[in-house]
Amino acid sequence: MRWDNLSAPPDEGTPDGAAPATPPLPLALPGAVARTFDTPGFAGMTFYEVRAKSIINRVPGQSRVPFEWTINPYRGCSHACVYCFARNTHTYLDLDAGADFDRKVIVKVNAGELVRRELAAPRWRGAHIAMGTNVDCYQRAEGRYRLMPPIIEALRDFANPFSILTKGTLLLRDLPLLRQAAEVTRVGLSYSVGFVDEALWRAVEPGTPSPRRRLDAVRQLTDAGFQVGVLMAPVLPGLSDDDESIDATVAAIAASGATSVTPLPLHLRPGAREWYAHWLAREFPQLVPRYRQLYRSGAYAPQAYQRELTARVRMAARRHGLHRGETGENRRLAVPPPPPVAEQLSLL
Repeated sequence: MRWDNLSAPPDEGTPDGAAPATPPLPLALPGAVARTFDTPGFAGMTFYEVRAKSIINRVPGQSRVPFEWTINPYRGCSHACVYCFARNTHTYLDLDAGADFDRKVIVKVNAGELVRRELAAPRWRGAHIAMGTNVDCYQRAEGRYRLMPPIIEALRDFANPFSILTKGTLLLRDLPLLRQAAEVTRVGLSYSVGFVDEALWRAVEPGTPSPRRRLDAVRQLTDAGFQVGVLMAPVLPGLSDDDESIDATVAAIAASGATSVTPLPLHLRPGAREWYAHWLAREFPQLVPRYRQLYRSGAYAPQAYQRELTARVRMAARRHGLHRGETGENRRLAVPPPPPVAEQLSLL
């Protein structure tokens, strides 16, 4: 989809701590309000504030995901994960799938009011809504823009079931609202932790909280009474798919109190594929031949590799007391299984 359903928000002054507005993007978002902030956490980033015309999005019919509706208050993500499958969506904005995706974030400043309005519409039937399935709704920008509290409040007030998948520990800020929502509707919470190696984390997920901090958040949520699943994703061939890495990661997930762990091997869709390939060639050139072999037929690793990886994670889960090692209810709500894809792509 293009972005003709977005407009600039009214000029209500500059938020606290904001630098003078930068020129808006001239083509895809000509009316957006562009802002930069004089804080180290937002260095080099631009936020394009828009007013969306709709916010609850229907998943395309051909998609194989296990949910039909999503809410995405942001586009682009400061987590800057080199493998992020959503990178190509930035090209719909005439931005690139690489550095622009990491540094130019679209903010739907009216997300909360739109959710409330759309939930109240007579045609809405209270279907489950998934969040965090494209870019992370608890990325760093959420600390400033605070779009999620009014979204959760609206879902709570309409007793509408929802799930959240995140890498962001900022989710804990909204724990009181999540508890309130869970009293009246079904709330699914999942974290994404693909590995616990800190050197690898700094290399491939530089804008995220550390894996240990994410698992600390899982512990706090489970202590608060939530059943939290962990998506062990992505598992990176040659980097985090060895037995030692798998065992350490599953052990840490089990210790966090998670109710399930579900592995998901790396998949490389267009946009993410090119960005990851350049990173791999720069940082781990010795692995390039293996990746060419694994991903020669498309975006997904061969089924045999996926089955073997799942079996090893399942065995580790049993060793560490997570007997539901291959599936989990929160996982099913939040993220689809990888379907086999046969398109021909090139890696490097």
